[in-house]
Order: sequence, then structure tokens, then C-alpha cells
Amino acid sequence: MNPNRRAAFVAALLCVICAPAFLAAQASAQQSAAPPAPITAIRAGRLIDPETGTSAANQVILIQNGRFTAIGANVAIPAGASVIDLSQLTVVPGLVEAHNHLALTYKEVPERNSYYLTQILEDTPFRAIQAASNGIQMLASGFTIVRDMGNNGNYADIALRKAIEQGWLPGPTIIPSGLIIGGLGGQFSPTPEMAFDKKIVYPEYLEADTRDEMIKAVRQNALVGARVIKICVDCKPWGYTTDEIRLFISEAAKAGLKVEGHVQTVEGARRAVDAGIWSIAHDRGMTDSIHKVMAQKHIFRAGTETPISLVGHTTPEGYKFTVEMLRNAWQNKVPLTFSTDADYYVPGKTRGEVAISFIETWKAAGIPAPDILRAMTVTGYEVSETERTRGPIKVGMAADLIAVRGNPLDNIDVLRDVQFVLKNGMVFKQGGIMTPGAFFNGGPVNGTNRR
Repeated sequence: MNPNRRAAFVAALLCVICAPAFLAAQASAQQSAAPPAPITAIRAGRLIDPETGTSAANQVILIQNGRFTAIGANVAIPAGASVIDLSQLTVVPGLVEAHNHLALTYKEVPERNSYYLTQILEDTPFRAIQAASNGIQMLASGFTIVRDMGNNGNYADIALRKAIEQGWLPGPTIIPSGLIIGGLGGQFSPTPEMAFDKKIVYPEYLEADTRDEMIKAVRQNALVGARVIKICVDCKPWGYTTDEIRLFISEAAKAGLKVEGHVQTVEGARRAVDAGIWSIAHDRGMTDSIHKVMAQKHIFRAGTETPISLVGHTTPEGYKFTVEMLRNAWQNKVPLTFSTDADYYVPGKTRGEVAISFIETWKAAGIPAPDILRAMTVTGYEVSETERTRGPIKVGMAADLIAVRGNPLDNIDVLRDVQFVLKNGMVFKQGGIMTPGAFFNGGPVNGTNRR
């Protein structure tokens, strides 16, 4: 190489090596020169701590960059801060719905409340738009976190999670499971033509019957962005064995995920608790002895306790069993979550209003208001694995909160009328009216294609 070419090559190489450092220094200088982020100050007439079941009067909550920065009665409000006056309301951490299906809404017309027909009649893009609407409805009712447990077509739940995280639209923090993993048929009983020729079971269920299929199913969901894995423990007589459930648990753990089991028999529940599953959905397999093991192993209960007022979605006999088992679980100190499985249309009600109506069953079970609120918040954060980042109103946490009239520690029904919702430090609802403008952006503001 001649001297001139060598000099040019060295100069170009130095530019490549030094450019990142120069750009980083330039960015750092620009950041240091940028004005500090705006501060929001909230005056709370009463602030509830569900973990301790206590309240504090006349609190000031400071928020900056979407996080709580200071909380207390003597916190000074900085000059220039934007002040939100909730001094006549009670401030509560955001609520958690630990079992819903936002991209599924079966109904009397046209499918006679059969979600088998819903997934045939409604394609995934259509259901994804429906999920976005249902998510907004849930947020309006105070649910800032929703575990979305499958039956979402071809990953509409994960698409919704990413869209909300990227800042395209408002909604709860979504903890999606992706496709429900089950043995042959999932929860369906299709004809041979539909099952084997048309493969109608997919994508509502990801069929996995062998060890290799189970491993691959977990990895498929994890690959595209699931935050929890859901399996059908006993949807068919050939349900999963204890060892197979352990396989799901160990494989999910490699991706940092936990496993929830759909259970509908006592035998299935027993296999799930023996395997050490993270959470169990529904109450049909529950007994006193199983509850005792769940309490010992700290297995979460997502009981989906349908109230009798939702006509057509439970029976008097079924409701009586649900109330008895919920009370038994509470008496046994099982970790209880507020879970609804409210994936159907109730005329005149939003998805959030349907979900919050499940308070009725908890009251019928004689569970005290502070314990109901704890299930709707503290235990919900734990089962969602957000308790260190989002949920509690604590310094450093994501700034989510709601406000209601009255005190939910005395009267849990005040949660039926949420007046104010704050998500990521942005006002979504104020004075009982949604004001979601700040959540809509023309492009991603929090990163793209987040897995």
C-alpha cells in the first residue's frame, strides 16, 4: 500500500473508531443542556396502602418522567409543577385483572355465546382492534394491569401489549400468554374434517402432546413476546401429567416465564399443585385439601368467580359452589387474585364494568373489603410479576394510580365508579371522563418491535 492510501485508510479507521465516542459525548452534552422533565404534583385527600390496609390523609405525590419521585404529607410542590387536585377523592393504586381475554367477545348474536363460533367468524386483525377497545374500557374502570390469558386468535394479545408499550394507544399493562397450549383438541371438540383437514383448533390452541411439542410450544410463545405461559391441564381426558406440567414449568423458566394452568377437575388441580405451578385458573377443581397445598406452596388462585347477576354465565348451583370455594380459599390463606374470565358481551356494560361487577361474588363470600382490595392490587402485582416496577404507589415505581369517592377499605363498591386514572404519569381519566389524547402518537415513542 502506498503512503497516501495508508494515510487515508488510517484516517477513515480513526473516524469509525472515534465516531461512537464523539456521538455519545454530543448526546450527553445535549442531555445536560436539556431542561428537566416536567413535574406533576397530585394532592390526594386520602391515600390508600392496600398492603397494610391503611390510609393517610392530605398526601402530596410528585411524578416526573412517568415515575413517582416523592410521596408524603410534607412534600413541597416545586415551582412550575402541574398540580392535580384530588383532595376530595381517595387515591388508590391501579387495579389488576388477573385473567381476561381482551380479543375475545362472544355474544348471543350471532354466535349464541359460543366462542368456538366466534373464532371462526372473527379474524385476528378484527379481534385485535376489539382488544384495543376492550383494553381502553378496562383502563377506564381502573384496571392498570391485565393478564391476558389466551383465546386471542393469532397473538392479538401480544400485538396489543407492544402497541401500548410503544405509545400508540392507551391501555393497561398487558401480561399476555400468547396461544394456550393444550393436548389434542384444546378445549374444542371439532369434527374430523375441521380438526384434521381444516386444523380449526389453531390458533385458539397450540396442540402439544409429545415432549418435543411441549418444549417447542413454550418456545414459540416466548419467541413472539409472551410474558406468561398458559396450559390446559385437563381440558381432555388425556390431560397433562404431573411430570409433563413440570416440563412446562422448567422450559418456561428458561425464558424467565411462569406457568398458569386452566383446571376443571380435582385430579387436574392435584397434578398442577403437585408440580408446583405458578397459578391455577378457575375454581371447578378446587377443594379444601387443594387449597391447603396452594397456600403452603404459595400458588396463586385465579378463580374467575362469576356473579349471579350476570344471567346466563353461571347457574344458582354453580354460583353457590363458587362462593363457598372462594371463602374456603380465603380461610386457608391461599394467594387470591381478582380474576374474571369476562370475555363476553353484556348489553349496556363496558368490558371494565363487567369485570368490576365480580366484586359481588367476593362480598357474597364474606371477604372483608381490605382483603378484596389486596387481591385486586398487591396479590395482582405479585402474580403479574410487576411488584418491583409497577403497581404500588412508591418512589421509583411507574406512576399508575386511580381515584374514587369514598374509602374502599370500608366500602369496596366505591371502586365501581372510578373518577380518575393515571397511567405512566399521564392522565387518562379525570372527573369521570376519559381524556386519552396524550396516549395517541403517530409512531412509537418507547422503542419499536419490543419482544
